[in-house]
Amino acid sequence: MSKRAELSTGEALVGLLEAYGVDTIFGIPGVHNIEMYRALPRSKIRHVLVRHEQGAGFMADGYARATGKPGVCFTITGPGVLNILTPMGQAWSDSSPMLVIATALDIRDSAQGRGRLHEMLDQRGAAATVTTFHMRAYTPKDVRDAIARAFANFASQRPRPVYIEIPIDTLKEPAGDGWTARALPKLPLPDPQQIGAATARLNAARRPLILLGGGAMGAGAEALAIAEKLQAPILTTVAGKGVVPADHPLCMGHRLGRAAAVSFLKSSDAILCVGSELSETDFWDTDVLIDANLIRIDIDPASLARPHTAEIAILGDARAALAAIAPAITARSTKGLATDDLQDAPPDAVRQMLIKVLDVIRASLPAETVFASDMTQIAYAANEDFDVLRPRTWIHPVGFGTLGFGLPAGIGAKFGVAETPVAILHGDYGIQYTLNELGTAVEHKLPVIVLLWNNELLGAIHDSMARAGIQPNNVTLRNPDFQALAKAYGCNAEKPSSLKALADVIKAALKAEGPTLIEMTPRMVNG
Repeated sequence: MSKRAELSTGEALVGLLEAYGVDTIFGIPGVHNIEMYRALPRSKIRHVLVRHEQGAGFMADGYARATGKPGVCFTITGPGVLNILTPMGQAWSDSSPMLVIATALDIRDSAQGRGRLHEMLDQRGAAATVTTFHMRAYTPKDVRDAIARAFANFASQRPRPVYIEIPIDTLKEPAGDGWTARALPKLPLPDPQQIGAATARLNAARRPLILLGGGAMGAGAEALAIAEKLQAPILTTVAGKGVVPADHPLCMGHRLGRAAAVSFLKSSDAILCVGSELSETDFWDTDVLIDANLIRIDIDPASLARPHTAEIAILGDARAALAAIAPAITARSTKGLATDDLQDAPPDAVRQMLIKVLDVIRASLPAETVFASDMTQIAYAANEDFDVLRPRTWIHPVGFGTLGFGLPAGIGAKFGVAETPVAILHGDYGIQYTLNELGTAVEHKLPVIVLLWNNELLGAIHDSMARAGIQPNNVTLRNPDFQALAKAYGCNAEKPSSLKALADVIKAALKAEGPTLIEMTPRMVNG
């Protein structure tokens, strides 16, 4: 971009974001942030007008996960910030790079209790709880520095949300000079001695195992090279689905929530864990502790230190670390771990029904399809029983576990991946949190496929109550007519009566102009 001074700091901000490679911003213009919008009409950046700030945040998250680039949002003071905090919490939990730029009250009036519109006592303090870096800019120079720090963080650290707030009066100030993108740091490289130790440990192991999390998303080829030489099975977390193709003979997929998984892990004499916290939401058990035979690779020092005990803890970029290990691994011809040990009891009737639906969905959509999902029974089944064949094609709200994530995340992903198909797995309750974003998809003629599982029940909560000895209550609901509601937005809508009909409408939706909501019910499966 030109080095000339822009009319205002708000204008220069847009040019600077463009210089850092931003091509899409999700947001809503408001009376407090219109100065951010002054330069957008002459910018190459596409702005997506959403229906709610929560939609903006989830779209930015979906965009980031599908592309690997930071998702960027503009929001207003007060309620706009509070509305986007939930998506920021989700991005924080799941290591998704998101940049939220918000306005703040004029410097002279901040938190003075004068009854200003959207006033909060400590807006930045609220955002600080779900960000890796948060800053209030008081001058144009502060804005330039804050944006530089944000992109430096994204380039070199565990990807998480960054929050920058700019007072309204600062946005109006003359920008001055210096609005150019700065050189960015790289991800840290692993220590060669530790690489050597990890290689020796893996070569000496009789029952090696590889466990891949979301932090290994760009290192699938290197992970497979090691696995194939060692003949080691690969497990993934939910966030790690797609790092290696699910149809590879060594890939066991996500199984960590099964009863046999922890025993299987502990039967290994060398676990190579890459890019994962190994948290409660990976195992669905707060008491799992791996305290032997663990080799960890991560870019987050805190993850290397907790809660499990690593014999070798390597701080560095996953791809660089695995690329250094792979050539030194000694090839072997036989597997060491018996993967039959991972088998659990047969799935119950509900899971069997959902697997039938998921099998049809998988067979009806191309391998490269990006799937965004919500906190819903059909997605929980898919986390284990749905093959993901490419990196960055399974987007699920693992850590924070927010309802309403799936639809806007899928829309954001579609803005990022252009011609690649995008499908969204949703439940009938969760979709009502963010259903208004159908309007965004229709407005932009996005051919996303919304696969809505409607069982008129909070199914997972019903089952949790029953298991806890609680009489299920407040878990049934009266739903709207989803077909009529979708059509009111201008969305295509289908309600197949059989699994064959489901396959047909999915294939038709791939060719549709604009989004298609496909309402699936248990009756469709059971006749």
